[in-house]
Amino acid sequence: MSGEARPFVLVTGLSGAGKASILRVLEDLGFETVDNPPLAILDALVQEGVGPIAAGIDARTRGFDPARALSTIARLRQRPGIATSLVFATAEEEVLLRRYTETRRRHPMAPGGKLGSRVQDGITREAALLAPLREAADLLLDTSTLPLPELRRLIEARFKDGGAPGLNINLKSFGFPKGLPREADLVFDMRFLANPHYDALLRPLTGRDPAVAEYVAADPDFPAFWTRLIGFVEPLLPRYVAEGKKYLTIAIGCTGGRHRSVFVVEKMAAHLRQQGWRVDVAHRELGQSHDMVLTPPSDPVQAPPAPPMPLSVNSDT
Repeated sequence: MSGEARPFVLVTGLSGAGKASILRVLEDLGFETVDNPPLAILDALVQEGVGPIAAGIDARTRGFDPARALSTIARLRQRPGIATSLVFATAEEEVLLRRYTETRRRHPMAPGGKLGSRVQDGITREAALLAPLREAADLLLDTSTLPLPELRRLIEARFKDGGAPGLNINLKSFGFPKGLPREADLVFDMRFLANPHYDALLRPLTGRDPAVAEYVAADPDFPAFWTRLIGFVEPLLPRYVAEGKKYLTIAIGCTGGRHRSVFVVEKMAAHLRQQGWRVDVAHRELGQSHDMVLTPPSDPVQAPPAPPMPLSVNSDT
């Protein structure tokens, strides 16, 4: 995709999951934003626009039909000079229920559209209706535990100045007891490694501290595992680029999400950045995120793949 391609961002998702907030951030970034235009005029919006454009579509959109929406998106993705991205906002059902309870708003897909109708029924119906768009999304944002400043940072990292072309890799550490990150494309389990939690001196620290890093790296099984992990991940990246994937989330977990997973995320981020990939880092259980945007390899599809190596990891609880 040419770096001069004009961005066109379609924002959709579950009601109450943050679509309006995403559009406001894009507007602040200089996008012309339109909320819920009829699907029939999306082509005209792109044709007549002169700068970056963002449009919100959902079940309330006039003439909305998932199959029609997907065909429209596919057609726009083929237009020369236009960089079309689909962003899908989601959240866990209990979070959406709480948000609707707090605001006392009616759900647009609740039976009969009445305030007294069950919000949960509307959420279920909408999730089923929008499932095909979720599967086709270039960027999936789960806002269940995402503060607004972090949502803004993620959108700015992706779309500021139109967004640089290439694959954006998001590395996220997490703790298994709190569940898997729903946006993850790949998940790896670090619970088989020596656990710094059982060292009283290391317990208060995190995987970003050198003492914890040295402890985990000293595990006799770590060097071979690391070679296999990188040997597994690296050949996938140029293949994702070749398939046109723009965003990849790799989640790395351990028991508490503070030591082993954090260390491996930081180590993988450093390695991939050295290879020229654009990498964002987030540590869910630490409440921290940081990013570094680098130019990806000029021709990543031709990057020499690492020899295929089986990845076998034993985990405990």
